[in-house]
Amino acid sequence: MLAAAYDRTGPAADVLRIVDVPTPEPGAGEVRVELKCSGVNPSDVKSRAGLRTKVLAFERIIPHSDGAGIIDAVGAGVDAARIGQRVWIWNGAWRRPFGTAAQYIVVPAAQAVALPDNISFEVGACLGIPALTALHAMLTDGGVAGKRVLVAGGAGAVGHYAIQFARALGARQVVATVSSAAKASLARDAGADIVANYRDDGWVDRTSAQTGGIDRIVEVDFAANVAADFALAAPGAEIVVYGSGAGVIPVPFFEAIVRNLRLSFFIVYNLTDADRDRATTLLTSLLERGALKHNIAQRLPLTQVAHAHELVESGQAVGNVVLEI
Repeated sequence: MLAAAYDRTGPAADVLRIVDVPTPEPGAGEVRVELKCSGVNPSDVKSRAGLRTKVLAFERIIPHSDGAGIIDAVGAGVDAARIGQRVWIWNGAWRRPFGTAAQYIVVPAAQAVALPDNISFEVGACLGIPALTALHAMLTDGGVAGKRVLVAGGAGAVGHYAIQFARALGARQVVATVSSAAKASLARDAGADIVANYRDDGWVDRTSAQTGGIDRIVEVDFAANVAADFALAAPGAEIVVYGSGAGVIPVPFFEAIVRNLRLSFFIVYNLTDADRDRATTLLTSLLERGALKHNIAQRLPLTQVAHAHELVESGQAVGNVVLEI
């Protein structure tokens, strides 16, 4: 089968190659998926670039954790009726050398989730990280019903879904931050009541006056936004962090403790079984009802995997980048 792969970290154009590798066979409890689309996420780009570590965990890595396709073979213990089922993949490349940037992938059966018939494969390739991150950020810590919610980066792959989930789960008011007029339009179309350009002077004070304080902040870059988050947080607010541009971040302790603020972190790869099942069940229901808007910024063939990585890395793609296999 054909796959994109790298055997060293570095710039996408230098290290990513299309290679011919043996087609995998499913073992006990596993399914093989003939992939139709592969989603490219910032975590895939960072791993390939060597931003976390330059030492590869495996001799060669086929990247990407998200994808969608059709089950074409099953291993022992898996119902043969699953053959032919349309599915989406989560954690395809998490702690494994074989991700979704390939014609086929083998994963544990639970990691191939039924994709509703009304949902395209390209959308399916955006669910494992962007959609589940956004949904867990809204469901955790008692949910967002009746709360004022701020989504940082409301036009991004996660943020666009997060706005919609906040609205669907009963948020009283949804605020989104963006960096341009075009991104503001995307956030409003997703359901944001208030959209603030974080590059404008005074946006924090204006947003605070408009909302009276935020009850839950869903944060894409805690290092960049920590001061704004603490300034906007209402007493008892929750700041839920799923990303940061720096590993060590000073936190205004006194300001946090006198207002009983709560700070939590999560990474979607490590959700508990219960949290993932809860999010997946709700996500499936919303998909089946056609209740979500999806923002595919770029569709590229597998042979342009390096360009896809460059688009994600540069921030030029406003939304999800998907490879067609």
